[in-house]
Amino acid sequence: MAAPEETVSPVRRAVELSVLLGLLVAFLIVSVVIEAPTTAKRIGIVLGAGLTLVMYSFLYRDNPLFKIAENLYVGVALGYGAILTWKLSLKPEIVAPLILDPPHWAAFWGELARRIVPIILGLLLLTRLSRKYAWLSRYAYTLMVGWGAGIGIPIVAHSYILQQLQAAVRPLNAAAASDAGFWASGLAMLGALVILIGTVTVLFYFFFSVEHKGVGGAVSKVGIWFLMVSFGASFGYTVMGRVSLLIGRVQFLIYEWLQVPQ
Repeated sequence: MAAPEETVSPVRRAVELSVLLGLLVAFLIVSVVIEAPTTAKRIGIVLGAGLTLVMYSFLYRDNPLFKIAENLYVGVALGYGAILTWKLSLKPEIVAPLILDPPHWAAFWGELARRIVPIILGLLLLTRLSRKYAWLSRYAYTLMVGWGAGIGIPIVAHSYILQQLQAAVRPLNAAAASDAGFWASGLAMLGALVILIGTVTVLFYFFFSVEHKGVGGAVSKVGIWFLMVSFGASFGYTVMGRVSLLIGRVQFLIYEWLQVPQ
């Protein structure tokens, strides 16, 4: 069920239209007076500034300009991905060796035999466009998912499980280097102790065969604290990444579009 549309009064619509026209005039004035070494550079700055401001207009409310910019962003991203696929995969692996610069006739069949399976799987993916033969694409998707799982699972297990276990089960005195100072060795041992306590308490929190009361309840509560710290750090890292993107856009608007001297 679609969300009900927001009703806008005629007065508010008139005020918004007036503000939009004023902002558009100001944008055009600033875009005309900016200085750039080349015309292409000026056009790029104007388009970048305009799309940035249109994207951030969603902070006020949803509007047609934001929808246009959103669809344009998705379309450009898909087009860029298609070009990369052509230049990095299809052209060097299939088109160039078999069509543009084919080998000697005797070696052609060997080159084709090496590439025939990927070509067939790629053609099977295109059957997704047909309702009648879309079921053929499942074979290609099955191999892709299986190959991805076979490659990804060992990497994830090594990075997130085995490395974590190695840090948790090693002796505490092994964290300190032999040539390190007293304080450096002490901090290394303290860090190893924190990792050990966090691993044990978090695992105990997810151990539901024993009721969390008494000492067990205290241990599980410590595990909850470690989980909250971990979730908070992950959320803070995500927010920091988004804020860094915002800072980059603001710097672009100030120094390149408005050309405020640094």
